[in-house]
Amino acid sequence: MECSNTTPLLAWLIESKETSYDWQGRNVTRYAEADFNAKLNRYRLVFRPQADRSVIENFIASIQGVLRLALLERPGALLGIEISVDAPLSANCMAQVQGLKDIDFFLMPDSIPQLNQPGLLVMDMDSTAIEIECIDELAAMAGVGEAVAEVTELAMQGELDFEQSLRQRVAKLKYADAGIIEALCAKLPFSVGLRETVQLLQQNQWRLVVASGGFTPFVNYLKQSLSLDAAFANELVIADGCLMGEVTGDVVDAQYKADVVNRCAAEWNIGQGQRVAIGDGANDIPMVEAADYGIAYHAKPKLEAAADVSIAQLDLHALPFLLQMK
Repeated sequence: MECSNTTPLLAWLIESKETSYDWQGRNVTRYAEADFNAKLNRYRLVFRPQADRSVIENFIASIQGVLRLALLERPGALLGIEISVDAPLSANCMAQVQGLKDIDFFLMPDSIPQLNQPGLLVMDMDSTAIEIECIDELAAMAGVGEAVAEVTELAMQGELDFEQSLRQRVAKLKYADAGIIEALCAKLPFSVGLRETVQLLQQNQWRLVVASGGFTPFVNYLKQSLSLDAAFANELVIADGCLMGEVTGDVVDAQYKADVVNRCAAEWNIGQGQRVAIGDGANDIPMVEAADYGIAYHAKPKLEAAADVSIAQLDLHALPFLLQMK
């Protein structure tokens, strides 16, 4: 199907400043994002420029009642609109824009953290801040990749106790050359949009933290590369240039990550409603529940169900669209 990017409603919203528009026999009103009426139901659509805008307009046309739209202006290539309506949208209505390439649709909660006020973002690392699972990559480099990847997947789905699965996987790395850690750091693939989102939040006086069930060399590399405020992960035991198949110190498990949210918020006096956490696996559920606002990112079903919102199709450039500009 050919993509249409010249649809009249979105052209009016994106390219003009007019406050109302006569569209398909209906009057559509524009409002500023900061002026959202809290008595209404709020939804957001974030999409890439190449998304089929006719699908978006057909969805908006199917909404009953008064149409109110706001343009969400954020740096970068993504586009965002907010839709506020009197009555909640039906599941059938929302299904028109769910699961589509280049589009994410969000049912927004009543309270949203403010982008342009100080806040806290605690991020998972593996498959969230970065595109890989570090332990799986280390295992592949050590020649035990398949066995470790199977355990990782079960742990991420919430089918195994995290600490048990961590120790089981790390044990398979025993006597591997510790040089594989530095080699992996050198090619660590940051998730698309991570750098830009981190920079935007830092410009708005946010504190940024990585809390990972992975390992300290990788979170420290992230912390240094992005000037993050703190990083927490598990410490691998290394002796004579080899991994010993063990971790030392406190295990950074699901509860530890949740505690990071509370400890960091208290240490930096983060205001109520401004604590955000993002992750992808079942191990992140306590963390996103400890935050005021939990975001699932290309997540496993259990975390999607626990989070306030879920980024399913887009990259981390979408995260600022889930915060409020005042």
